[in-house]
Amino acid sequence: MAITGITITRREKFADGATFGQVGGYEKIVGTARGELDPANAANTVIAGLDQAPRNAAGLVEYETDFYLLAPERGSGKLLFDVNNRGNKPMLHMFCQVPPGPDGNINDPTTLADIGDALPFRRGYAMAWAGWDPDAPRRNHGLSIRIPALEGNEAEIRDEFVSATRSPAIDRFRLSYKAVTDAPVKLTRRFLPADPPEEIAWRFADDRTIELLPEGARPELGQIYDITYRGRDPWVSGIAFAAQRDVVAFLRSDAAANPLHGTIRKTIGFGISQSGRFLRDFVRLGFNRDEAGGRVFDGVFTHTGGIGGVFLNEPFAQPNRTRSSYQDRSMPENFFPFSTATTRDPATGVEDGLLRHDGFDPLLIHTNTSTEYWQKGASLLSTDPTGTIDIELPETTRLYLIAGTQHAGRAGAPSSPGNCQNARNPHSAAPALRALLVAMDAWVTDGTPPPPSRIPRIDDGTLVPAEALNFPSLPGFAVATTATPVDVIGDWVHPVAAASPYRPLVPAVDADGNEIAGIRLPDIAVPAATFTGWNLFQQPFPACELCDRDGSWLPFALTEAERDPVDPRLSLAARHAGPVAYSVAMRAAADALVAARLLLEEDAYRYVAATSFAFQPPSA
Repeated sequence: MAITGITITRREKFADGATFGQVGGYEKIVGTARGELDPANAANTVIAGLDQAPRNAAGLVEYETDFYLLAPERGSGKLLFDVNNRGNKPMLHMFCQVPPGPDGNINDPTTLADIGDALPFRRGYAMAWAGWDPDAPRRNHGLSIRIPALEGNEAEIRDEFVSATRSPAIDRFRLSYKAVTDAPVKLTRRFLPADPPEEIAWRFADDRTIELLPEGARPELGQIYDITYRGRDPWVSGIAFAAQRDVVAFLRSDAAANPLHGTIRKTIGFGISQSGRFLRDFVRLGFNRDEAGGRVFDGVFTHTGGIGGVFLNEPFAQPNRTRSSYQDRSMPENFFPFSTATTRDPATGVEDGLLRHDGFDPLLIHTNTSTEYWQKGASLLSTDPTGTIDIELPETTRLYLIAGTQHAGRAGAPSSPGNCQNARNPHSAAPALRALLVAMDAWVTDGTPPPPSRIPRIDDGTLVPAEALNFPSLPGFAVATTATPVDVIGDWVHPVAAASPYRPLVPAVDADGNEIAGIRLPDIAVPAATFTGWNLFQQPFPACELCDRDGSWLPFALTEAERDPVDPRLSLAARHAGPVAYSVAMRAAADALVAARLLLEEDAYRYVAATSFAFQPPSA
């Protein structure tokens, strides 16, 4: 067993025995797990640098990870393991439909209000998380890991920074690794990714922090800053994969120290965005087989992972990176193979697929929003790498586009423009994900297959080049015309633009600008607005670039009298004979999805209830 011991630092009741019916209550168990890895074990040899890591007296490499467990009194025998995202636990907000709140509520639910309608609790899942990123913040109950560094190792590396796009404005640059302060450093800035860089003045505040000169200068909004420097003491970051593997194997074991001792029969791994990409690499690299030769996850469910992996199992890894058309464009993320089907890489001639066909591949559900088609190459999950033909997927894989949704679409998502020109898309993917969680449960439990994949396709015209998208001309609405290329990344420290053979495509749209294919939730199937997975930056950021991973939203006019004469979209009044007819149409769309097992009946009721008394779109 790779986990050698656990230390419980907090153990408390989360809910009493009557809260969740037959499931009873839940107990919260928080602590740390200690693990050891044998560098010679075939399950670990893929970990970059493990053979160079410091070892204990037994010749093993040690690590310690934070863990967080919600254990039911009378569970279903299933473990729902959420690979955390930058130390946080967004799974509960997605599956429980809780609007975003303070980080503490995301990471340490303390009241029933923190878990919304409590779907995974009502279903009796044990739920667990463990740290994997040594640089993830531990504040507000975040999860991290302590892993060895290769002290004395040095290499030239690069960091990239853009202020106020994905976090608040910054006043200095925190480097990914300690710098060799007497080695050359180059700090440049550019406005567009393809612009020639301009070298600027700087100074070290310490060996992991750089400040601009003259003193008091701050990074400007709308500028991409690159710092090339000599880094030192990299972590053996690939241990992260082994730590998640080992914690899950421990929790499904009958070890005496296991708080779930012998109760877990099936396991489902879940990840959103960064952690969804983590799980794709987890499967690709063979970590779904533990050191003892057992299966780790029976099913893996990823959301908004696109075709990417994480920049993790490499020297001087930077797993916090997420590539978009504007930011981190030349950082490693997209690695062939993209699809679970075997395809041929036109760049190398290699034939491969994400699955290993070694008897340990999990059942897989990949869901993506429109954003991942525009920014993360998601079409290449179901086409050949050149975007020429649709490919047949293995029976163990399901793909779904959550139509009309942006990357971070969930309950309570804002519609304010933020850094973008258009209002942002408030549509939530959560109702579809909740239904697919139930479907994944049935798949791993008794072999009941989920609904067939619902994705846009080349052969029926619902998957098209971005430049051929027939998007309507809407007054005052900025329109994207180019999807983010899937580049071939070679030297990420000194990147050079190269022609790419990969061709991502995007979902086709109807006359309103709404996507035709995929899971069209009721408020997309019976729309009151145009919903997209893309937006464009507003100044001071470059107005020609896609606005990070945000989508757009433009409501229809309520009546024809209120409609802008140049708006080609009909008003709601011209579409429906009043609120009752609108509600009936929503009910029909919801019923069709319930029948297809793509929407829960309780969520269908919510859609209809939101439209029963008002002629307006349902609350996102």
